[in-house]
Amino acid sequence: MVGGAAHAGAAGDPLITQVQDWASGHGDGVDATPYGLPVKYESDVIRRNVDWLTADTISSINFTPIHALDGTITPQGCAFERHHSGAIDLSKQDYRLMINGLVDQPLVFTYEDLERFPRENHVYFCECAANTGMEWAGAQLNGAQFTHGMIHNMEYTGVPLRTLLQEAGIQAAGKWVYVEGADASSNGRSIPLEKVLDDCLVAFKANGEALRREHGYPVRLVVPGWEGNLWIKWLRRIEVMDGPVEAKEETSKYTDLLGDGTARKWTWEMDAKSVITSPSPQSPIRHGTGPLVITGLAWSGRGAITQVDVSVDGGANWVAARLAGHQHDKALTRFYLDTDWDGREMLLQARARDATGYVQPTKNALREVRGMNSVYHNNGIQTWLVTPNGEAENVEVS
Repeated sequence: MVGGAAHAGAAGDPLITQVQDWASGHGDGVDATPYGLPVKYESDVIRRNVDWLTADTISSINFTPIHALDGTITPQGCAFERHHSGAIDLSKQDYRLMINGLVDQPLVFTYEDLERFPRENHVYFCECAANTGMEWAGAQLNGAQFTHGMIHNMEYTGVPLRTLLQEAGIQAAGKWVYVEGADASSNGRSIPLEKVLDDCLVAFKANGEALRREHGYPVRLVVPGWEGNLWIKWLRRIEVMDGPVEAKEETSKYTDLLGDGTARKWTWEMDAKSVITSPSPQSPIRHGTGPLVITGLAWSGRGAITQVDVSVDGGANWVAARLAGHQHDKALTRFYLDTDWDGREMLLQARARDATGYVQPTKNALREVRGMNSVYHNNGIQTWLVTPNGEAENVEVS
């Protein structure tokens, strides 16, 4: 039988031969879960945080359960999110977006104004610059959700930011924009005008529905392929400027401290990266030996993923995985390697290549260039040790 041996007993399986409770009466009506909540058997598929990483829930990071998902689209309800001063309560009626600075005509848009502009739909990943950051010093967290879960991938609907800026009229001296949110922290960031005019999106829906409160309802900024701290939530103001602001979140934070003590700045693009989500520490092998599907995610902020290789021996040998579906630019790609497992120990790794030819490096190769002081932009190859009993743990190979 393809996919594994059938489960059968001499007397027959009672789950097949006997009428079960669920087939003996009516199920629940649709009004039992009016919004369509997940079934109770999947109640463990939730965002989680790390206690020692964020001391409170006001300034918090929540990790996507990537080990329990398949495909590439992340449900909003369990999608990674980061907030600096809590998720605010802002209605569509009270929403305003101002464009000012080096423009011909400063403008203020209501939510209804934004809905009148031609809109677009795009699938993009959003990754925190600190994703995998705890792993710089070695294997720290045991689970793909915690090592690589500061990421989500959703279909965003909105208006290109260039459309709104063209409405205001950009003056010749304008080279940058400064964007800020309506929350107490505002998390203001400077973005070069070239990027803004390329593909930035003022988004008001994700996966077909309104943004969730924690994702910036009613409007957020989408900056494809660039680090998530630029994706300002509760977007309230865009100022066209002749240079960057050098705000707190782009100087004291989100810069890369190199081995010689200097700080690397303006490192916005997220380099090609991948991780095996199953088998992994939170998704061990439960079915024993035989057919095994190794799967994971790959992404790049520079374009589409073109190849993912998988190793079961810590990088000594590599096999090309199967890429599922169409590979979108700056979006997650799902990969599969269909194999057979004989119960031997494995050192599982994945290595991604993107359309620019960039190949995901090992952690050691990354450290040779960047040193050990970094917190951000760790895209080194991840290793899972899978033991003969099917359990997995986070390790490193030299």
